[in-house]
Formats: sequence, structure tokens, C-alpha cells
Amino acid sequence: MVSAILHIGNITFVEDNNFAAVEAPDFLQYPAYLLGLTTESIQQKLTARKMESKWGTKTERIDVTLNVEQASYTRDAWVKAIHARLFDYLVATVNDAIQVADGQDTGLSVGILDIYGFEIFDNNGFEQFCINFVNEKLQQIFIELTLKAEQEEYVREKIRWQEIEYFNNKVVCDLIEAKRPPGVDAQLLSSLNKTFTQHPHYQSGAECFLVKHYAGDVIYNIDGFCDRNRDVLYPDLIILMQQSSNAFLRSLFPENVNTTTGKRPTTASTKIRTQANTLVESLMKCTPHYVRCIKPNETKKAGDWDDQRVRHQVEYLGLRENIRVRRAGFAYRRAFEKFLWRYAILTSQTWPSYRGDPREGCQIICRSVNMDPDQYQMGTSKIFIKNPESLFLLEEVREKKYDGFARRIQKAWRQFNARKHHTKQKEQASDLLYGKKERRRYSLNRNFVGDYIGLEHHPVLQSLVGKRERVDFANTVLKYDRRFRPSKLDLLLTAKHLTLIGREKSKNKADKGQLIEVVKRQIDLAHVSSIGLSPYQDDFVIVNVRDNYTSLLETPFKTEFITALSKHFKERTRGGILQLDFATSHNITLKKTRFGGGTRTVQFHLAGNSPEKELKPNGKVLNVTIGQGLPNSTPNHLWATWPVILDFPILKIFVFLKPVVAGEGSSTQLFKSLMLRYGKEYGPSTTRPSTGYQRRVDRLRTSTRKTTTNRPAPPVHAMQQMGISHGVTNELPASIVDRRPSGQSYQSQVSTGDKSLSNSSFNHSTTTSASSGGNPTRYGGVPTAFVPHAQQELRTADVRPAPRPNKPKPPAKPRLYPLVKAMYDYDAQDTDELSFLAGEEIELMQKHESGWWQGKIGQRIGLFPANYVQ
Repeated sequence: MVSAILHIGNITFVEDNNFAAVEAPDFLQYPAYLLGLTTESIQQKLTARKMESKWGTKTERIDVTLNVEQASYTRDAWVKAIHARLFDYLVATVNDAIQVADGQDTGLSVGILDIYGFEIFDNNGFEQFCINFVNEKLQQIFIELTLKAEQEEYVREKIRWQEIEYFNNKVVCDLIEAKRPPGVDAQLLSSLNKTFTQHPHYQSGAECFLVKHYAGDVIYNIDGFCDRNRDVLYPDLIILMQQSSNAFLRSLFPENVNTTTGKRPTTASTKIRTQANTLVESLMKCTPHYVRCIKPNETKKAGDWDDQRVRHQVEYLGLRENIRVRRAGFAYRRAFEKFLWRYAILTSQTWPSYRGDPREGCQIICRSVNMDPDQYQMGTSKIFIKNPESLFLLEEVREKKYDGFARRIQKAWRQFNARKHHTKQKEQASDLLYGKKERRRYSLNRNFVGDYIGLEHHPVLQSLVGKRERVDFANTVLKYDRRFRPSKLDLLLTAKHLTLIGREKSKNKADKGQLIEVVKRQIDLAHVSSIGLSPYQDDFVIVNVRDNYTSLLETPFKTEFITALSKHFKERTRGGILQLDFATSHNITLKKTRFGGGTRTVQFHLAGNSPEKELKPNGKVLNVTIGQGLPNSTPNHLWATWPVILDFPILKIFVFLKPVVAGEGSSTQLFKSLMLRYGKEYGPSTTRPSTGYQRRVDRLRTSTRKTTTNRPAPPVHAMQQMGISHGVTNELPASIVDRRPSGQSYQSQVSTGDKSLSNSSFNHSTTTSASSGGNPTRYGGVPTAFVPHAQQELRTADVRPAPRPNKPKPPAKPRLYPLVKAMYDYDAQDTDELSFLAGEEIELMQKHESGWWQGKIGQRIGLFPANYVQ
């Protein structure tokens, strides 16, 4: 169709005896082929037409031969008709395709209107007149729906504003749409001059007239105005298209020519005016959004900027008036409810639920961000904000609020993920060793740190295993040679290798004699054949490598190491299971050197209750003796150092429960018994006691957060190492003794009543102090959970007021311990550990071969890694 239209445009005419004739008949063949017509019929309809005339009741048909100018008009009218009807067909087809089904029509639609820009040429004719008329109508809509509507909204909302004058082009539209008598071009110009001489937007000229459009003054040439206005699509052309062999073309021209005979054809200007008014009615029912396009030049080249043309377009598009109105008015307006819904999160007064007046809520939000009062106004139903910067301020604060909430969610998710990961690690560790190896106390009930060396402070170690390799476990271990002599090595475990790094003197001239880190051994995890362990609580790990020598290692973090090694072994071997051999005797294959290879044997023996190992080399046999640990069926308790607070009116005692097997006499039962018996009478009270005692509000803190005071008491195993047993202690800690009111004894503060506990609750934690002589040990007369049941019963008669002491005893001199200095920050991973900062001094109370020392900072006592201090 488009090709046929273009080829019809190539048909030209010449004058033959004052009539038109086709200059090149060959140009008729291809259009005839495309349209399904004959060349003869096309030539006949373009050069002649039939005209009907009536004389009374008689109708006479006359064949009229056209001249060259008339034939050209006929050709152009035919092409325009084909193109217009094809375009209408495409629009109707698209609308039918996107039409919703019956019953689902919501009455809402989205439309895109692409229009011609304003046209001002050197020679402007009827076509430019029609195009500019449509642009005038659309500009009028823009004024009605934006500039005028906005100022009317200010009046309706009772907003103080500055009125801006702008040009309303309605007078230009009325000028073009006004009725005037038809006629030839000269008569039309004469009629226009007579009718609109006094109009301010019209000026007459010789064979032309000027219209002052909103986009500028345009001079229109009157030549050909009337001919182009008349519809020259004669019935002969419609009949010609109905003769086409193409059914689609016939459907584009469905008119019945016989019924329209004698009717005056509709002029082009009438059609355009009718269509423009219909378009305006449709647009007035919509909410328009405008995309203003500006042409920088006429050359269509990059970098070419025609400043005068751009300034002219900005002016005739009405952008200047629009900006002036916007500046004088308010750039943003929103209903109170919608504004409150979007920005209520900015202040706690409106979030999460606000049930007050929406207008007051909007004012609260604006005051919360310190917005200047002159930057916004409150209407009757909307809030108006003057400058975009004020709106940007609200959006920025809103984004920060959401960012803070997102960080909270991320933090909670990371904490949950970390706890889940740690719990899974502990479950995996428990599955590996449960029922097979005796446990050290707290070996499972602690967080797995992974890095016990501080790789961020030792980049050389990271570089030796690979800068892109992630180290999941790092620790300083003891490695035993063929003569069972220990040496310290750094063990680093990655997803692919197990690396042992030692230190030796450099042989390079630059740093000769200095200690440098070197890789002593690197084992591919896929080559590990098995791991040897004893069934006791020792820390030995025997790494057996396929077709290679064995490494005998010792690390206090064997459980965490084996768990990580088993995980990566499974990944490295694509589902393989790491073999763990639990035996009291293991054979070790030695590295082949100049002294030869051979084997050694490590035998494990159980004797006594000491947690410390005893090594006795005997030739090629290493005898390891260690005391009995917790049973190999000990479950994993997540509350290993669970502090329980017995809240007495005067005294708060911290009892660290001993993890035992769940069941009768377990820590859980002990906790429940303590809460049932003491929680109601001695628990937190909401009323003041009748004895006149006023409850003290100072409490012992049990937080594990990093702080310089109020640290928790040491765990059970730390208390053992300080000489404090699980049983009776005759003396109170100084921090608790100092809380006693002067001049009063603890006995006088204890309420009467039965404080007995069941014997089963203390089967695992009750002893009697040797120094007490078998008497019930009391903290100021209060029965403790560390003595037998028979010695804990109190009667009313036993409670006697203690005599007022003359003078309190002076405090004992504190024991002096050596000081060590922290090299790095350390954050406690468990309740029995000690947090400190780099450069902080720590009192060293006791050293342990495991690498964890016991220290004291102020009133805080706990364990810390030895390699973090000097």
C-alpha cells in the first residue's frame, strides 16, 4: 500500500489540446499491479470525470475532461484518501486488539497523542493553516488544564499566592473557527479583510493574510486556499477503488456512490475543525501529561545549536508562562491523607498509627524536619509545598528512615543466620564426637571463633595460603616430631588445603638471621585418609595422609577443627565422609629423611581426674596419660554458664549452674525449684514490704558486653582454678559484702518461712565446707544452694536480730598479680571470657597450657587468649 502511494506520486501530466494527458504511461503499470487495477482505468479516472446536472426532474451525466492542474489535484486527492483510510484502519485494528472483554471495562484508558509541531515556512498554505489551528486548540487545553486550573485551585483551597498574567489564545481559536462566506481565493481574502480588519490578531496583505498565533506571527498565502479546502475526491475515484481485485482495498471504500449523489461534499476545513473539537472534548475528560520537544537546529546534526530557534520554541510552547506560574505558586500539592500516609514514618508522633486530624499530622511532619513555615501552606484539603528542595528534604529523611529499618532487619537476619550457623556447627560437632570421645567441660558449649591467630594482623600468613583463599580455621598448635619433641606451628585450614606454617631464620643476605614464616607442610584435603583420636579428653589429633607421613598435632580447639575439616573434606571429595578413628593406640608413619622412615606409636591411658596431660616417651612409644573427663554421652547444652539470679530483698547471689545430663537432679530441675520456692517470696516485688524495708535498686549486672565495670562472675571452671569450689564458700565477694547496710546484719533482713529445697535438686552441686564444722553455711543467715537439704531449713525461732557491730572489719589487702598488656582488641565470645581493648593492662591470675589464661580487669574476671597479650 505504501509503495503504491509513493509510485502514484511519480505520475505526471502534460497538456494536450488544453487537456491533461499522462506524460509517461509506463508509470501506471506498477501502481496498477499493486492496487489490483488496470492501467486504462487509472488513466481514465485521473484525466476525466463524470459530472451530473439536474434540469427539473431530469438528470444529465456529462463527461468532463480535466486540465493539468485539475488532474494533479485529483491524483493528490486519490493518494491522500488511500493513506488516510489505511491509517484509520490501523488505528481501529489496534483499538480492537486492546479492547477489554465485555463486563471488564473500567472506564479508564491510557492514550498517547503525537501531534505535528507548529509550522512556519517561507510559503505557508492551507496545510500549515490547518496544522497550526490544531496546535492552537491543544495549547488552549494546556492553558485550561494547567495554568488556569492551577490558579483556580489556589483560590478554591484559600492559598495565598501571586497572580501571574499569561496569554490566553482562545481569541485566536475563535478567529480561525469563525464562519465566513466561501469563494475563490481573491474573494476569500477580500471577505476576510472586511470581517477581521479590527481584530488584534489579524492583519491583511497583498494576496496573503497574517495571523498572530501563540507561537508567533504566521503569513499565509491565499493562493490555492479554496481548492485545497474543497473535497476533490470525486465519486469516480471511489468507484475505481471498488473495482480493485484486492478485497482489502475494496473494504476501505465501502461508500454507496448512488446514495450520495447530489450531496455537497464536506470541505477539508470542516473535517479538521470537527475532528479537533472532538479531540479537545476527549482530552478535557483526561488528566494530561506533556512531553515538550525542542528542535535545536534544522540541519539534524549533533552540536549544532540555533539559539534563536530554540528561544522561539521555548516561547511558543508556553514554557516561560508555565515556569512563572510555577515559581509564583507551589511546586507540590497533595491531599492531607496521602501526604500523611507517605511521610508519617518521619516522626514517632505519626508512626506507626496516627488517629488525629490529618491536617495537624501534616504540620507535625513538616515541623519535625524543621521546614520553614513560608515553604508550605495548608489548604482546605491539601498541603502545598513551594520549592522542590523542601520536598527533597522530606524524601531524604524518609530514605534515611527506611535505610535504618532495613539495617535493623539486616542485623536481625545476620544475627539469626549466625546463631543458626553456630548451632549447626555445634550439632555437627556433637554428631562427630558424641558417644565416642570424653568431653572437656565447655568444649562444646562455646562459640566457634575460627580465627585464633588474628590473620588481619598477620598478612604474611594469608599470603602463604593464597590471598583469595578463605581461612575457616586458624590456630597455633603443637606439632610433635619423631622424638616426640613439641614445636609451635600455625595451622590454617581452607576449603582445599591444610597448611602448617613455622618460622625459621632467613638465609637471604638482605634479612639474614631474621625469623620468617615458611610453609612446613601443605596437605590437600582430598589426600587425607583418616583422623586419629583417643576416646579420652586429651587434645591430640593425628592426621593420616594417603601414601605420605603422619602429622601428630595437639590443639585445645580440636572439636572446632575436626568439624571444619570434616565439612571441607566432604566438599573437596564431593560427598566423601571423613573417617574418624577413636582408639587408645595409634601408629604414626614418619617422614623419610636421611635417618630413614619408620613408625611410632602413641598410646593413651586414663588415670585420675586431672584435666592436664602427662607425656612419657619410651623409645618409639609416646604414653599420654590424662584424667577422666565428662562422659562421652554428655549432650550439648547451650546454657553451659547460665547465670541464675536469686533475688532476695537484701542479697543477690549468682549461682552458676553445673551442666549435667537432663533428668532428675539436673540444672533445669534446680532452676525450676529455685524459681518455685524463692521466686514468689523473694522475687522482684511490686509492693513495699511491711517491715519498712525499702527495696534497693542497685543490681549486679550480668551483661557480656564490653565494659570496664560490672562484669559477670567467672564461670565454674574458672572458679575452680581460682580455688573456689562448687560447694560452700565461707566468705562473700567484696562487691556483695559492700552492699550490706551499715549497722545491720544479713540475718535481720531475711523473712521467715520454709526455704527447704528437695534433695534431688542438689545431687550434683552440694558439699559442706571443711572449715564450717558441718554447720549450714549462710550468706549473712541466708541458706545457699550449696549445702544439704537438712541444713537449709529455717524456722522462725532461728531468726534473731544480730547485735550491731561496733566497727566494720577492714577489707583484706588485694592479692597482687603480674600485669600483661593487650596487643589487640578482643570481644568476649562467651560469658566466661574477658573483653578488653588494645593497650589495656590485665592482671594475670593464672596461666594454662591450653592457650587460655585467666585475668582480671577491675572487678571483671575471665579467660582470654594468651596470644593477644604480651
